[in-house]
Amino acid sequence: MANSIALFKQYVPVLDEIYKEASKSAVLDGNADLARQGANADELIIPKMSMDGLGDYSRNSGYVDGDVTLTNETVKCNYDRGRMFTVDALDDIETASIAFGRLAGEFIRTKVVPELDAFRFSKYAAEAGTKHAATLADGEDVIAELRNAVNTMDEDEVPADGRILFITPTLYGMIQDLETIKSREVLSRFSQIVLVPGTRFYTAISRKDGKTEGQTAGGYTRAENGKQLNFLAIHPSATIQYPKHTVNKVISPEANQTSDGWKFGYRTVGIAEVYENKTAGIYSSYDNASFT
Repeated sequence: MANSIALFKQYVPVLDEIYKEASKSAVLDGNADLARQGANADELIIPKMSMDGLGDYSRNSGYVDGDVTLTNETVKCNYDRGRMFTVDALDDIETASIAFGRLAGEFIRTKVVPELDAFRFSKYAAEAGTKHAATLADGEDVIAELRNAVNTMDEDEVPADGRILFITPTLYGMIQDLETIKSREVLSRFSQIVLVPGTRFYTAISRKDGKTEGQTAGGYTRAENGKQLNFLAIHPSATIQYPKHTVNKVISPEANQTSDGWKFGYRTVGIAEVYENKTAGIYSSYDNASFT
């Protein structure tokens, strides 16, 4: 059993590192200290604050009273996915543990992270305060659409500091090819630029359950009504994004009660939502062209 524990300690940090390198949406993960566990396993408690505005000051009676309210809102996790794999012990020995090691790493990198990104971006696109259809043919079109996003967020008084631009590599390349003052100026309005592959960047996705006929492979696809996103301009304060529960479970052949094999299980539970009073903090630009 000691060997099993040592293997677990060896693999978990590597898996965590892979997630941080590969995920495009991880930059929006909220401060875990601000969200405490709810009464139920699939809940989080998020603090919200509201207060009154200014009133007239009277030289006779002084200030008018104001109220500040701090409430705790309970929100349910909307993402709960997992898989369990088995690698025969003999196969693992014959491949010098490559089979088990690569299974764990490749699963996180090629299956878990892309789906998690796609789910989060689709949620933010669906709840964005501004949704704008735009077919962008060249760099000038991209710059014009980005300028529209910046102006819209400015007019809605979204904080200028901290905005993040999530954009496809193709469209970003169009901007880079321009090499103009105008392109550099509009990009400077974002504190960070994250390039997101188009395969993770849809307005809506469909997740396969892994057990129904035709869905056993699991994973996700673009939904029938899904559109390709051009970019998302997001202020992090608008999103509720917390990975509440992530488990990398490793079971050795000695502890495996059903077969002589290493078992690798992965489960992740979390939430990706938008604060109802901060939807203006997200601008969604998408291509309205039909998929074939």
